[in-house]
Amino acid sequence: FPGTSYVRLLHNATRHTPLAMSQGAKTVVATIRLLVGAGQAKPAPPVGPALGQAGVNIMGFCKEFNAKTADIRDGVPVPCKLRVYNDKSFDFDIKSPQTSFYVKQACGLQVASARPGHSTLGYISMKHIYHIAQIKRKDNAHLQAMTMENVCKAIAGSCRSMGIGVVAKPEDIPEEFRA
Repeated sequence: FPGTSYVRLLHNATRHTPLAMSQGAKTVVATIRLLVGAGQAKPAPPVGPALGQAGVNIMGFCKEFNAKTADIRDGVPVPCKLRVYNDKSFDFDIKSPQTSFYVKQACGLQVASARPGHSTLGYISMKHIYHIAQIKRKDNAHLQAMTMENVCKAIAGSCRSMGIGVVAKPEDIPEEFRA
């Protein structure tokens, strides 16, 4: 979202997992999950303190993350899983944004309904849900094991819980909710 620093620490856990490397075995000493805006990783809180606790080179992470997310529109919230090793080196994986982000974008909303089931803020078609399912299915092994129909049903359920109505075709969206 423009002008907002969308960074949040989700999890910081210690885990000891051997990882075979050419130099010898490294051990994962911490796993940190972050939700950072694409191209907006900065050493400021909350990213800096979360990485500093694990002894990670904060500027190194910020530069790598911003370079890896350069092709994504600035500010799009990108989930990141960072693994810190016993020699203070790190690697990380980025995934596609959360389903709720895509749904709100498809409906042209900034926030979901505060009263889902009582008020409908917008509508989304099954065509849009299918496209979101294709994107989400690429980087989630759990969703790859499901049929596309079941993935779409799960996303439709998320839409309803956000106060967004689901219609079969884009033409079925009521006139006052069309962008």
